[in-house]
Amino acid sequence: MSIAAVAHHHHALPDTPHNLWVRGELARHLHLPDDGSRVEVIGGEIVVSPGPTVGHNGIVQDVADSVVACRINDPTFPWRCVQTTDLNLSDIRDGYVPDLIVADVKVLADARREEAPHLLPHQVGLVMEVTSRWNAGDDRQPSLRRTTATKWNGYAQVEIPYYLLVDRDPIRAQIILFAKPDRTAGVYAHVQSWEFGETVRLPEPFGVTIETDGREPWRAGRPARPA
Repeated sequence: MSIAAVAHHHHALPDTPHNLWVRGELARHLHLPDDGSRVEVIGGEIVVSPGPTVGHNGIVQDVADSVVACRINDPTFPWRCVQTTDLNLSDIRDGYVPDLIVADVKVLADARREEAPHLLPHQVGLVMEVTSRWNAGDDRQPSLRRTTATKWNGYAQVEIPYYLLVDRDPIRAQIILFAKPDRTAGVYAHVQSWEFGETVRLPEPFGVTIETDGREPWRAGRPARPA
C-alpha cells in the first residue's frame, strides 16, 4: 500500500499518526489485516509496506552474522544487532522500522530489561535498510521530483551516525554507507559505496567486515514505486 492509499485516513484518525504509531494503535485505526505488513510514518506520511521477502531478509541476516562473528572473535566487542525493532524519531514526529539496528550491548541490555517498546535515535550507532521494489524510494536520498522527506533525511535529522543502505534495484545495485549527519539540513555529508560482490568494511567504531558475494538485485518484475 502506498502513501497515497492511506493518506486520506489522516482526517479521521483520533490522534496524530506519530502518536498512534508510538502507542502501537496506528495499524488498528487503519483497519489493516494482521498479515505482516510494516506500518511506518515517514516525512509525516503513513506508509504501509508488504512484509519483506526471503532474499531481503537473507541480506539482513548476513550483516547480523558479520556482527556476531566479531563478537565471537573478540569478547570485548561492544556492538549488538536487533532486527525490525521500532525506532521512534520523536523530534521529527516520524516512526520507522529499520531492517537492522546496531547498538551498544549495554544500551540493548537496558532496553530489554525495561521491555522498551522502541529505541530512540541517541541509543543507535548504525541503521540498515534493504530496498524493496515497492518502497525503495522511501529509503534513498530523495530525488528532485519527491515532495516529502525520506528515511535518509529522517535519519540525518535525528543524527543517526551511520546509515547503511543496501539497494537491490537492478539499475543501481550497490551498498552505500552514509555518515556525518547534518541535523539542520537533514542530509549526510559523507558517502562511501561498494558494488555487490565487493567486501564492505565498516569504519571504527565498528570495524566489521561484510562479504557480499551472495548479494543479488531483485528480479525484474513490476516497477518500483517512484522515488
